[in-house]
Amino acid sequence: MIREHLQFNLYDKHIFERLVLDPPMKAPGIMPNEACFIYAVEGESRVYSTTMKEKLNTEEAVVMKCGNYFNDWLKTKSGDSCEAIAVHFYPDVLKKIYDKELPSFFRAVRDVEPVCISKVKASKLLKTYIDGLQYYFKNPELVSDELLKLKLKELILLLAKTDNAEAIQRLIASLFTPTEYSFKELIESNLYNNLSLEELAMLHNTSLSSFKREFQKVYGTSPAKYMKDRKLERAAKLIRNTNERIGEIAFNCGFPEVAHFSRSFQDKFGCSPTQFRLNQIDN
Repeated sequence: MIREHLQFNLYDKHIFERLVLDPPMKAPGIMPNEACFIYAVEGESRVYSTTMKEKLNTEEAVVMKCGNYFNDWLKTKSGDSCEAIAVHFYPDVLKKIYDKELPSFFRAVRDVEPVCISKVKASKLLKTYIDGLQYYFKNPELVSDELLKLKLKELILLLAKTDNAEAIQRLIASLFTPTEYSFKELIESNLYNNLSLEELAMLHNTSLSSFKREFQKVYGTSPAKYMKDRKLERAAKLIRNTNERIGEIAFNCGFPEVAHFSRSFQDKFGCSPTQFRLNQIDN
């Protein structure tokens, strides 16, 4: 549930946002013609794209190019709520504020390889920038269009000079260049993530029914059966070859509940995960 939602608009588009929410909460992001910077003021989340996943901790940020995403805010012991600052980039807005004189890395689109998500590590410089935005969210009467233009430019320059500057510059240069992925790349990249079929269909930018038809065509079976079998096969391999706890293996293979994992494992292999491990030791 979202507790607070404040935003500042520029050229009739929402550019700066502050969100306070109660986790756990999954927030979809559909961005066909925009990119986004998200900073975790407080809390943790996992950000999923078509083929990538990034863990976002307090005082860290990610930059995401155009596309479809899920931001999964996690329940943690440190606090009851999560707070985030989001800054949106639109091609037409950037052209207006730079008055046709874009920075050199924006003009290098043909020279970069596309990146969906790039992580921005915690830093004093970034925190100072966010603290400044927080001040304006608390004092909105001080905000003007000119101030918003300056703050947007400031963030872009800041990102281009972070410790991860090269990756960030590549991403900034390709912010608005759509990246095409095959259906198999989407599936194989998200096999062990805890995403529903509806969420995978959204990442593929299609309806659930179309997603299921495409899956049947590509894999020759239903998505539920194929993905469950692959998760259990990976779990069995980890149980056989590692000392990880059963609960950790279940979670890392995309099963949010250990009880459901144990039942599924029993159905496929004829014994519980614990007994399976004991059998390997005996052998």
